[in-house]
Parts: sequence; structure tokens; C-alpha cells
Amino acid sequence: MIGAGVFAVFGPAAAVAGSGLLLALVIAGFVAYCNAMSSAWLAARYPESGGTYVYGRERLGPFWGYLAGWGFVVGKTASCAAMAMTFGAYAGQPRLFAVLAVVALTAVNVVGVQKSVLLTKVIVTITLLALGTVAVTADGNADFGAFKAGGVLQAAGLLFFAFAGYARIATLGEEVRDPERTIPRAIPLALGITLAVYAVVAFTALNAVGADVLASAPAPLAAVAPDLALLIRVSGCLAALGALLGLILGVSRTVLAMARDRHLPPVLATVHNGVPRHAEVVVGLVVIVLVLVADLRGAIGFSSFCVLGYYAITNVSAWSLGRRVVPALGLLGCAVLAFSLPIASVAAGVLVLALGAAGWLTRKVLWSRSP
Repeated sequence: MIGAGVFAVFGPAAAVAGSGLLLALVIAGFVAYCNAMSSAWLAARYPESGGTYVYGRERLGPFWGYLAGWGFVVGKTASCAAMAMTFGAYAGQPRLFAVLAVVALTAVNVVGVQKSVLLTKVIVTITLLALGTVAVTADGNADFGAFKAGGVLQAAGLLFFAFAGYARIATLGEEVRDPERTIPRAIPLALGITLAVYAVVAFTALNAVGADVLASAPAPLAAVAPDLALLIRVSGCLAALGALLGLILGVSRTVLAMARDRHLPPVLATVHNGVPRHAEVVVGLVVIVLVLVADLRGAIGFSSFCVLGYYAITNVSAWSLGRRVVPALGLLGCAVLAFSLPIASVAAGVLVLALGAAGWLTRKVLWSRSP
């Protein structure tokens, strides 16, 4: 979670909520907490890789597991585009460098180079050092800006994007030691640390430059501390590349799993030397198209809508375990934030999820008629 999201999302959120950014952050964190607890309970019950793709299937039926997986794939593909554009923005050429980053990292994944735990630790360490330096050295007593109450929920939906990752432990349930004890403790702890870091950075940014500057800057955090702009830009680039590498890797593996289950074209299940190259290339091409046709706010909004849909299914699945209050609050929060997002993101998200559902139903009818 502590990575590229914090470098990208404060600008779009400040544009719609102004100084309401801080309240929006709390709301996003609360919804993420409810989703995280539902994920933790389900992961303890089903310590298998796959996350809600597994939970929805086991608790609600095959269609809901499929829809969760479809939402994850399309939402995280948009996340890839957002991370690529974040890299481009901090590198100085949003579209050109974004496309080059996708091409380079897709090639890296195709030849079998994966994001390692060591690389993750290095990137997070650099990111935390950069954010800590900004928090300590940024000065000013700027006007926070107008409190735009009507945009707080939309900003919370956009900020939810920055929390994506708290359930990664759950999706890798088979690889966690003592999952029934470890997962329910690890997810809320990771989420709490991240929320604290984001709150400090958000307050520092508003105090240093105000919401208007934060909203208009191509690289928001670089505008907070101009004297440290180079450090922040380098850190933002590294964080974005690390996130993009991991996202392409994760999305392509989910595509592989869904192709094996015949939910996607079987050709995407082809594996060469342990690497799903067809899936990798297709994901890379789709991300490049999104980079060329979408803007950062649109990519973040679409990604948030699809991922909130994914977690809505998570909460309903947790409800079926006998849990009540937290899954209900999580489900309500997902619905409110999803439909508070920009109308274009909502329309695109509804359309893509509907197409996925139509594909499922069509395939089921064809299978039922086959001899």
C-alpha cells in the first residue's frame, strides 16, 4: 500500500474535495478497514490463493466468484495504467514514459523476472524515507482551501485506490504460515500503519501548498517541497515502477487462472517456461491502450469502481459466515463510494461488469446446449 498510490491520488482527491481531503481519507480508511476484516475472516476460513475469486465461489456460487475475478482483472488493469501514468508524470513526460514503462516491464515479466521481496522492501524503504523527509522539512502555513462537502465521498472513492493492497496477504493465503492467526492480525496492522502515514502526508501537503496547488500540480508531492523535488520525483518513479511490475505480474496470473477455468480465452492459459507469456502480452497491450486514451483521474476512478465491486462481493461472502455488522458496513461503504465516483468512471465500470456477466451467461447457455 505504501507506494505509488500516495504519489498519485492526493491531486485528484483535492480537486473535488478541497480541504475535505482529510475527512475523505478517514472515510476511505474506514471502508478499507471493513473490507480488510471481511477478507481476513474469509482468508482464515479458506487459506487458498485467489482471494474473493475463491470466497465468492465457495460462499455464493460460481457466478459471484467469476464476477469478483473479472472485476479484479479489469480494475487492476486500470491500476496498471494509473501507475504507468504516475511514473510518466514524475519522470516529466506522462504519456511517452508511461508507454515505455509498460513495454519495458512487460518484457521483463515475459522473460521470467519477478518482483522480489527484497525489491519490495527497498522500494518501501525509499518511499518512507522520501515521505518522512517531506513531512519533516516541508514548511509553510498555507490556506488549506475550501471545504467542498459535496466532493468528499467522491474523493474518498478516489483515495480508496491508494489503499489497494491490504488484502494481498489474503490472496496469497496458501503461502502464509499459520493463516488463521496471522492473516486477521496482519491485515488490520498493515492498514493502520498506512492510514497513519497517509494522514501525515495529507496534512503536510495541505499545510504546505493548500488544496488548489495540490490539485493542479502534475506531480502533487513534488510541489509540496520544491527543494526536494528531485528526491520526490525519483522516489515516485521507483514506487510507480515497483507497483506496475507487481500489478502486471498479478493481473496476468489471475488471467491465467481464469483462462484455465475457461472464463477467458484458453490461449491465455498457455505457459512457456513457467511464464504465461500470452497473458502478459495481452495485459501489457491493454494497459498501453488505456494510457493513450484515459487520464489519471479516469484510470483511478474506473479502477476504484471495479475494486469496490470486488470487495462488495467479499463483504457479502463474509456475511454468509455469520458475521454481520462489519460486512454490512463494508458493503454499504463500497456501494456509496463506488457510485460517488465520477460519472464516466461509474458508467464505464457498470458497462464492463455487465459485459463480464453477459459473457458468463452466454457461455453457460452454450455449454448447456452442447452435446
